[in-house]
Amino acid sequence: MGAGKTTVGRQLAKRLQRRFLDSDHEIEARTGVRIPVIFEIEGEAGFRRRETEVLAELSREQDLVLATGGGAVLLSENRQCLRDSGVVVYLHAPPEVLYERTRHDRNRPLLQVDDPLAKLKLLYEQRDPIYREVAHLVVEGKNGAAGQLTQRIESELRTLCEP
Repeated sequence: MGAGKTTVGRQLAKRLQRRFLDSDHEIEARTGVRIPVIFEIEGEAGFRRRETEVLAELSREQDLVLATGGGAVLLSENRQCLRDSGVVVYLHAPPEVLYERTRHDRNRPLLQVDDPLAKLKLLYEQRDPIYREVAHLVVEGKNGAAGQLTQRIESELRTLCEP
């Protein structure tokens, strides 16, 4: 949430000459409403169900760079799906950095609380170990521009995927 998955993913796809998709944007396109509306009507459980369906479908595609929502790894079936279908990259950033990047963004339903930084710290505590378990690559994303991160990921992917 705010780590740069969409920005870096889009740049990486261009560099690798692959198609880029963001699972959250895909859910919005399919439902015709923004994610906060889905949360409002169906709650987080309804959103997660939709997310799982989209991830299962998109993970079957070839030559795709996919950015997922920050909570996609919470369900074990999503973790297995992602890990089995490609290389998973975790863009790591501490909660304080994520807060600075997201504090004015109203399209993040989980952060529409009295203390968004405290919420980010809680989410980080819950999610960081899961991200690390699922990821093939962990890239430090708190410093550096998206272009630098993209180059670093591309380099590490080439090393990881060399025969």
